[in-house]
Amino acid sequence: MKYQIMTGILFTLLAKRKVSAGELAGKYDVSVRTIYRYVDEMTVAGIPIDVARGAAGGIYISDAFKLPKGLLTKEEYAKAIEAMLAMNEQIDDPTLRSAIEKLSAQVKSERQDLSLSGNILVDSGTWGDTGRFSEKLALLERAIDEREAIEIDYISREGDRTQRKILPHLLVYKQNIWYIYAYCTMRGAFRLFKLGRIFSLLKTGETFERVPFRREDVPLTFWHDSDHAVYALFEIMPEALPYAQEWLGIENVRKNGNRYSAEVTLPDDESLVYRVLSAGAGFKVVSPASLAERVKKEAEGILAGYRN
Repeated sequence: MKYQIMTGILFTLLAKRKVSAGELAGKYDVSVRTIYRYVDEMTVAGIPIDVARGAAGGIYISDAFKLPKGLLTKEEYAKAIEAMLAMNEQIDDPTLRSAIEKLSAQVKSERQDLSLSGNILVDSGTWGDTGRFSEKLALLERAIDEREAIEIDYISREGDRTQRKILPHLLVYKQNIWYIYAYCTMRGAFRLFKLGRIFSLLKTGETFERVPFRREDVPLTFWHDSDHAVYALFEIMPEALPYAQEWLGIENVRKNGNRYSAEVTLPDDESLVYRVLSAGAGFKVVSPASLAERVKKEAEGILAGYRN
């Protein structure tokens, strides 16, 4: 019974996107506490469900979430939709109509996540991606085209979690990271948000007037300041050369005898040390000494973890 209820909760959220715990408890004849426990288990399983507190709160699921690809065959989808259409003729339920629309959309979306734009082929999925990131990207692209405000659940680098409404204007791809350039109503200004830090998105149905902006208004050099950039010199052995060329750019790598070197300015964020470590033993920080020390300390911590 437990998993039947959890499945029912999932399909209810897919149809309505937001519902109160009390409504779900009444629908399945269980306590509100049980509903919250089931929601916690579904979240642990990787379904992006969250809870908003307050009078206007409730349990909600990201609009970017879709059923896993291949969950049903085309024939099974067709039969399920056919049965739901027949049922809807008898009861004419808005929730059922919404579920029919979403299942129909799911059939259309079950394709490889590759898009062709002009002369560029883009695979927006990440390694091991089940389609969730790609759906997030597609939803934001539609919101830009349709000028629709979006509510996002955003987690900052410091771990602070906020709910805010944004007016999306532009998708930005920089250093292998996707951003959305949007007007943040909470801050009253334009901001760049990392897509990877957006936990969930909800369509509001509200439209907005696009604010004219120039390309130079977009802070593409947002890390180029003394607090967030580092000028680094690396020594590179042949075995680490392919990684260095792909990360730093082949034009920045110079040959010195049987070794290589690179001098570049990089964003000094939380990922820098891990990117250096990803290159392996054949990649060494020569300067600055502070970065070399951070890499050494992190490597020692990793080694200690394997010794335990």
